[in-house]
Amino acid sequence: MKIYDIIKIKDLEIFANHGVFPEETRLGQKFLVSITMYTDTRKAGMTDDLTASIHYGEVSRFVDSYLKEHTFLLIERAAEALARELLLGTPHLEKVCVEIKKPWAPVGLPMDTVSVEIERAWHTAYIALGSNIGDKERYLKEAVRALNDCRDSEVVRCSKFYVTPPYGMVEQDDFLNGCLELKTLLSPEELLESIHEIEKNAGRERVIHWGPRTLDLDILLYDDLVLEREELCIPHVEMHKRKFVLEPLHEIAPYKRHPVYGKTVREMLEDCNA
Repeated sequence: MKIYDIIKIKDLEIFANHGVFPEETRLGQKFLVSITMYTDTRKAGMTDDLTASIHYGEVSRFVDSYLKEHTFLLIERAAEALARELLLGTPHLEKVCVEIKKPWAPVGLPMDTVSVEIERAWHTAYIALGSNIGDKERYLKEAVRALNDCRDSEVVRCSKFYVTPPYGMVEQDDFLNGCLELKTLLSPEELLESIHEIEKNAGRERVIHWGPRTLDLDILLYDDLVLEREELCIPHVEMHKRKFVLEPLHEIAPYKRHPVYGKTVREMLEDCNA
């Protein structure tokens, strides 16, 4: 697990118009906002260079203007939107904790504050790509472009494309396979929904298991997460057995470890070749 340094802004006072009741959004009220930013301050600490760190003054001004310029019914929504914008727009920021306190909450009882606190971060996912119908290279390149064009994601690196024989149902054309590393704010479920939409736009039809397809996208790894659900398993359950997956993955992440088996991609590929 990566260890981060922390920069904190505590109880920034903002008068803004958020709330479920009409008078809250019309008249406004006071909010207290605390931001905990996870980053690496080593370079700034060694050089005294502000550009190597996070400018907490600029962040404070952004939080103030953003919450004044937007109106949300729920502070849950305000916190979610603010965390996203901070991660997208703040250089060097890897993870953020946002707490929004509402001291004037209309509950009709004596209390200090009501608050919502969330933690959001950039994640690293590895996506396998495959196609064996039509212009295979175009389908793969368009998938890479679509993932990179998503505001919540960025393609960090992509392997070359490999021609591989079909897996499972062998009476079909050869596949073109690749793998990419994705930096994303999406949850695993949101990422799955996103890649299904990209497959759909490429004309993917889920008719025959392991059958021909215009585009096949699979989440191989998501940080070091182990997730077992009916619709989604991470790590991909058979990635360690498939050379056509491991070969392009090895090109971009040879020392990434499988969170269940503990082997690196290189070691899994060597086992596949044995």
